[in-house]
Amino acid sequence: MNHNVNEIKKRRTFGIISHPDAGKTTLTEKLLLYGGAIQQAGAIKARKASKHTTSDWMAIEKERGISVTTSVMKFNYRDFEINLLDTPGHRDFSEDTYRVLTAVDSALMVIDSGKGVEHQTEKLMEVCRMRNTPIITFINKLDRDGMEPLDIIADIEDKLQIECSPLSWPIGMGKGFNGVYNLYKKEIHLFSPGHVKKKREDIVITDLSDPRLDEILGAQAAELREDIELIEGATDPFELKHYLNGTQTPVFFGSAINNFGVKELLDTFVEMAPSPGPRDAFTRKVSPYEKPFSGFAFKIQANMDPAHRDRIAFIRICSGKFTRGIKVFHHRIGKSVTFANATIFMANERENISEAYSGDIIGIHNHGTIMIGDTFTEKEVLKFSGIPNFAPEFFKKVILKSPLKAKHLQKGLKQLAEEGVIQVFRPIISNAYILGAVGALQLDITMARLKSEYGVDSIYEHSSYNVSRWIRCKDSKEMARFEHENKSNIAIDSEGTKAYLATSEWDLNYCMKQWPEIEFHKTREINNQDQVKA
Repeated sequence: MNHNVNEIKKRRTFGIISHPDAGKTTLTEKLLLYGGAIQQAGAIKARKASKHTTSDWMAIEKERGISVTTSVMKFNYRDFEINLLDTPGHRDFSEDTYRVLTAVDSALMVIDSGKGVEHQTEKLMEVCRMRNTPIITFINKLDRDGMEPLDIIADIEDKLQIECSPLSWPIGMGKGFNGVYNLYKKEIHLFSPGHVKKKREDIVITDLSDPRLDEILGAQAAELREDIELIEGATDPFELKHYLNGTQTPVFFGSAINNFGVKELLDTFVEMAPSPGPRDAFTRKVSPYEKPFSGFAFKIQANMDPAHRDRIAFIRICSGKFTRGIKVFHHRIGKSVTFANATIFMANERENISEAYSGDIIGIHNHGTIMIGDTFTEKEVLKFSGIPNFAPEFFKKVILKSPLKAKHLQKGLKQLAEEGVIQVFRPIISNAYILGAVGALQLDITMARLKSEYGVDSIYEHSSYNVSRWIRCKDSKEMARFEHENKSNIAIDSEGTKAYLATSEWDLNYCMKQWPEIEFHKTREINNQDQVKA
């Protein structure tokens, strides 16, 4: 058991969140370089040159030069076992992006110093807040001109409602960027751009009053001393307990593309980020140190290898130890299953493993028997909570070109809904299929995959719906009256749950005022219709 405790304490499972083009993919590659997981960084920005990052699998990603799926990457750093869950960074992100944040113990937020907090980051932050996820912030692109550091901090505190505590501070910005002062370690690291031969690579100053600082930085030395005095008086001191409960974020500054500030970030991250903690089930909390195995599926990826048409379930281990050939109980279908093999991932590279511990993410091959939200245990009947569906924001109506392909369409939509790529609604007054997605690109992906993987040729029409909410009511008569009077807006999702589809936010708000007894929900617990998360 001691061995298990040591293994769990070594684990750091985290997701990276950011707005598109904040430099998240570049930062990911630099972290993987430090962990020895890749030998050289790819030219990530060279999309026109048809180069793609290590985590792009699908044809549609290669065509667009974007990361559509969420990749899981494992690497070692300083005796720590790190599971990095990389979320899609394009504008049209998906539920996959949201849901990966339910499987992590902490998050790393990347902010573009020129743009500050952007809309997508705010939406991802909402999901982190659902579980009080601890967040470390990396303010990137200091080698370019951007907002003043104090203005960026004010922007984060204002828009994300989280207290900032700088653990590093930039010396200049843009062309005048000369390094960072590490407030956590009380050290100054001087900057040379990646393409410049490093003449001062090893200069580290540990005392702000060191006269060498004036020799090297000139007027910037006095500015730095003033800045540090100011921020030590004006910003909140770092407190580990506030970071761990999600109310304070330590802030680092750097330039990922020039590999500056990344090592300081990674060193601090492994020291302070939490190891796997207890997970909520509907009946109790499950400790990672419990001996029996338990875990839940938070992502299904189909056809990662088109030649084999495989489906891999990504499972977060919550307690115990996985060993090859372990027998577990699959609670939704009520059967024992054997996990003969488990896969760990390094982007599109896979490796079969014989053991894994709490906090690890393993891939299990399956043939449609595992769905998102499924719980697996060795003995006890459990159902992990907090794995939700999110209300879609984009909708399309599907019209089949050939009625003979109706069964192919049903099969394709069923499997894509199980993967969590899209949600499928059937209006109660028609036989139409309405596709709903959190990001518009997911609808394009669905159309492409229905055609290439299931042979379905369809027309996709604009839908008049723009907002959706799952509905419930304690009074069955009131619910029946509501359904009768709003027939044209009621639909059933793929799990049989009723939803209200509205043409606009105004329409939804008007309806909510008219029907105060009806509950309208933005998220819904997967595979658990009796437990709806408001």
